[in-house]
Parts: sequence; C-alpha cells; structure tokens
Amino acid sequence: MKISLITVVYNGETFLEECFKSVIAQTYSDIEYIVIDGGSTDQTLSIIQRNRSDIDYFVSEQDKGLYDAINKGIRKSTGDIIGILNADDMFADINILASVAETFITNPAIDGVYGDLDYIHPITNKIVRKWRSGQTTAEEIKKGWMPAHPTLYLKRTLFEKYGDYALDLGTAADYELILRYFYTHRIKAVHMPVLMVNMRMGGVSNQSLKSRFYAFINDYKALRRNNLSNALLVLLKKKLSKISQF
Repeated sequence: MKISLITVVYNGETFLEECFKSVIAQTYSDIEYIVIDGGSTDQTLSIIQRNRSDIDYFVSEQDKGLYDAINKGIRKSTGDIIGILNADDMFADINILASVAETFITNPAIDGVYGDLDYIHPITNKIVRKWRSGQTTAEEIKKGWMPAHPTLYLKRTLFEKYGDYALDLGTAADYELILRYFYTHRIKAVHMPVLMVNMRMGGVSNQSLKSRFYAFINDYKALRRNNLSNALLVLLKKKLSKISQF
C-alpha cells in the first residue's frame, strides 16, 4: 500500500530539515514523498536539494497559498493513501506511517485514519497543548468536534469523488474538507490512539486578531456550506473544546 506524503513549504528554512529527517527515518518503505515549494527566497531550496534523493516529486513555483499547494500535491500523487506533513512539523515516531498502513490494511472498508497531536513551542519544543481526537461519529461534528488535520490520512479516491481543498475559505479549508467528508458524505474513518505529529505553535490562522476574525468567519461559511444547523453554536463548542487540550 503506497502512501503519498505531501509537504508544502514557503521560506521554511528554520524547521524544514527536521521535517525531512522525520520523514526519512520512517520505517515504512512504500512512501511517495512530494514536496511543493511556493517559490522560496531563503535557504529552503538548498535544504530541499540536500534531501533530493529522498523526494519523489518536487516543484518550486508561485501558488495561491497553502491549500493551492496541497491540491497540486494531491494531483501529482499516485499512492493509495494521501497524508500531509507541514514543513514546520515532524512525525512523533519512526513507525507512524507503518501504523497508518497497517490500520488501512487490517480495516479495508475504511476511508481514513487519524490520530493524536501535540502542539509544541517553536523554540523550547515543550508541549503546549495536547489534541487527543478519539473515535467519533458524524453527530459529534455537530458538537464542534474535528480530528487533528495534520494526522489525517485519506484514500486518494475520496479526493477524486468528493473534491479537494476549497480555495475560497482561507485557513478554514481544512475544516471545510473535514466537514464535507465526515459530515456531508459520512466517510468511515478510524482513530488511531497514537501520538502521530509534533506541530509547532504559530500557524497562519493564529497570527493576529484580524486573521483570527477571518478564520472565524470562514469556519462559519464552511459550516453553512455543508448545511450544519446552528452554525454559531457549533463554532462556540468547537472553540470551547480546545480548553481541555491545555
């Protein structure tokens, strides 16, 4: 079972090498590694070239942002399963992709796998927040639940059937895709009770009050697009659910 793993990056010289090392260290061998660069001007391209032998597909060109770059990676992928590892993040263990593959193989009827996530401080690497997803149903989506997107692995056929990331919702594109897949189309996904990813704090949706406001608006649009009633209440529950993660 081939896993296509996508890393998108733009001027990510600070942490990209650590990301690459965590991919290269994976014990699972049937990996197609795709790197999409947005036209970096720092040392990102030099780091990519140093690791080029471990990258199956690479392109550096301007794009329309993070999710446009991810969509490019999806369209270039040939694996049975597609996952994403952000350039600032790293796998928590060398056996993560092996566990993902085993879960799909032993549960052939499922569409997706997801696990747990730790947010870490970008300088000290201390754990700031723990996201423990747990197994869920579509009904819990209405209560503000969502799996940790950086841990989500999906069958490639889902993207062909239900579409990829919407580019008109800013940083809420991942939330909208989860709503579309888990709620609207009721895919079958299994929670893997494993810490899969260490994610550095400081994502684009949390950079300023303005960006947080737009993230809230786009989350609301994502809920409305997928016909969830009481969208504002769902959003409130979504925000409150994060409190227990600290």
